[in-house]
Amino acid sequence: MQHAEHVAAFVLHRRPWQDAGHVIELFTADHGRLSVFARGVRGPLARLAGVLQPFTPLLVSWAGRGEAPRLTGAEVDRATAVPGPLLPERLMSAWYCSELVLSLTVRHDPQPELYGCYREALAGLRGSSTQEKVLRLFEKRLLEVLGYGLPDLDEARFDDAAELQRVRPLLSARMAQCLEGRDLRTRGVARSLREFERNWQVQDQ
Repeated sequence: MQHAEHVAAFVLHRRPWQDAGHVIELFTADHGRLSVFARGVRGPLARLAGVLQPFTPLLVSWAGRGEAPRLTGAEVDRATAVPGPLLPERLMSAWYCSELVLSLTVRHDPQPELYGCYREALAGLRGSSTQEKVLRLFEKRLLEVLGYGLPDLDEARFDDAAELQRVRPLLSARMAQCLEGRDLRTRGVARSLREFERNWQVQDQ
C-alpha cells in the first residue's frame, strides 16, 4: 500500500483517463518520477482542474496499490512558487526540460538533485535569464546527475554568447548519446515552428 502526504512535485505530463480523469506523470524529489490516477479533474467544475498544471510547484498526496496509486489531494506550493507568468515564447523551453526528465529518468528512482535543477530551470525561464543560458545549464546539470557530465564544463556558467555557442554542440552530442537515438517531440515541434516562421517571412517580403 502506497501512501504519501503533501509531497513536493511537478506535473510532467498528463493524459485523459475514463470520463473525467487523468493519468498524471509526476516528478518528485523524494519519490522520483511516478504515475498517479486522478479522478474528476477534467472539466470547468473540477476542483483541481486549475491546480494540476505543468510547471507549477505542487504539494500532492496519493494512496493505493501497484505502480500507479490514486491522487488524493493537490495544492499549489506557495512557499516555493516563483512570482510571474511563464511567457508563451518560453513554454517550449519548459516542455523541453520536462521531456528530458521524462526520457532520461526511470520511475520510482529518487533524484533530489535533479529535482532541484528542474525547479531552478523553471524559475530561470520565469526570470530575466536568457532561454539559451537556462537550457544549457539544465542540460549540463542533468548530464552530471546521470553520470554523463563533461569535465571541461565543470566551471561553466554560460554568461556570454561566445561560451554558449562553444558548448552547445558539446552538450548536444552528449545528450544524443544519452537519448540513444530517440528524438524529442519538443525538438520536432521547435523545428516545425522555425520552418513556418521562415516560410512566413519569405511570403511577407
